[in-house]
Amino acid sequence: MANDVLDSDAAGSDNPAPQKRAGRRPGRPSGAHGEQARTQLLAIALEMFARQGIGETTLGAIAREAGVTPAMVHYYFKTRDQLLDVLIDERFVPLRAELARVFNDPHSEPVETLRAFVETLVATVDKYPWFAALWVREMISEGGLLRQRMAERFGDAHKDRAVERIAGWQKEGKLNPALEPSLVFASLFGLTVFPLATARGRGEGDRAVSAEQVARHVVALLMNGIRPY
Repeated sequence: MANDVLDSDAAGSDNPAPQKRAGRRPGRPSGAHGEQARTQLLAIALEMFARQGIGETTLGAIAREAGVTPAMVHYYFKTRDQLLDVLIDERFVPLRAELARVFNDPHSEPVETLRAFVETLVATVDKYPWFAALWVREMISEGGLLRQRMAERFGDAHKDRAVERIAGWQKEGKLNPALEPSLVFASLFGLTVFPLATARGRGEGDRAVSAEQVARHVVALLMNGIRPY
């Protein structure tokens, strides 16, 4: 009956009802705002993942933090796993490649290479405030979802190549043979990322340590440890 009334009203009107515009799905942001909204949601997701963990962060919580409807978040990311895969592809894969790049030069010396790795790591933490906390929470913690997802998708190819490089330097007598190659990464990350992660949580009255100071400290601390006997 309601449809009959509406049809009757439309037929008797002097001004015909405007035609519906086609081509846009419900809930889809229009124009430049679409990409801006997606980028903003990714940024908010990273901040929340770093602050409270991936497992404790739902798409609904991200929507509330962003001040948008859950439908809008679901338009871009159907599930949290899909969102995590997008973050891996668009945020973590480029960072991973940049960190691995310093080991690609076959003629580089170990001290210079490890210094470049530390400096690149420090620059990454300095540029992306979420990186240090997220790494501590999701990459070294047992059961971290980001760690599991990265391992499932990419394995340890980048790390394995770097470990082989370190072992090669030891055979050439350029690196301390007492070092365990597979632990060098953990040592570098721990010495670099932990201080930066904790520095961001200090109060204003505490002495802040700059990224440059951390990089200099790590390289100085390692110098005697990485020299051959």
